[in-house]
Amino acid sequence: GGLGDVYKRQVFAASHYLQPADIGLIASLGIAEVRVKRKLKVAFFSTGDELVSIGSQPAKGQIFDSNRYTLWSMLSTMDIEIIDLGVVRDTPEAVEQAFIEASQQADAVITSGGVSVGDADYVKSTLEKLGRVNFWKVAMKPGRARAFGQINQAFFFGLPGNPVSVMGTFYIFVQAALEKMMGRNARQRLRLRAKSLSKLRKRPGRVEYQRGYYEINAQGEYQVTKTGAQGSGILRSMSEANCFIYLPMESAGTEQGDGVEIWPFESFF
Repeated sequence: GGLGDVYKRQVFAASHYLQPADIGLIASLGIAEVRVKRKLKVAFFSTGDELVSIGSQPAKGQIFDSNRYTLWSMLSTMDIEIIDLGVVRDTPEAVEQAFIEASQQADAVITSGGVSVGDADYVKSTLEKLGRVNFWKVAMKPGRARAFGQINQAFFFGLPGNPVSVMGTFYIFVQAALEKMMGRNARQRLRLRAKSLSKLRKRPGRVEYQRGYYEINAQGEYQVTKTGAQGSGILRSMSEANCFIYLPMESAGTEQGDGVEIWPFESFF
């Protein structure tokens, strides 16, 4: 070949996720238009007769559905198209219709509720009827009960109903999977060592992601304090936190002053 062949090089591989520098690089080559794939479409809904959307009046025994708004907020930080299908009643017919509608519109479907022990099992049974369940439970807290599978061409992520579990399982599992579907390289989660100013209770046999607030002390060291009660229904523990405190499978808890591993939220948001 001649000199022109020197410049016949691939700039980006197929499925490369375009970032600001990439757009500039394309422009520097004098290219005005490129063919791209459409944005990833993600549909989500909550299940539960006890849930009502904001703007409705809760009846006795009902609560406002916070999970859909949390999910929307987490998804909105990603460059995707979001489809909110609302609150779905706990009947086999309603759940099946929601799954069909979601899988026809979206590349990925996310639900909250209906996957924990004691819940009406319509989410799992419907998934088994319409698609397949790849796995069901993970030895972690929060979010032990969760589901992953496929309906038609859409991937399915079934998250627990407890608010903290929804956030934990989304950031630990779902976000990375969606990024992979978008063609993005898996982001490297920042992990730091910090001194725990709190005693952390835990039993061996599962991984735990407790919520903490970290800062740098006068000696320039990272230190972390847990953000109060760590129940999976206590969303304030996430609201007041700026990191996960990662406690591995074999850990039996820590004493005050022990070193721990923390995952700053900056890696996820």
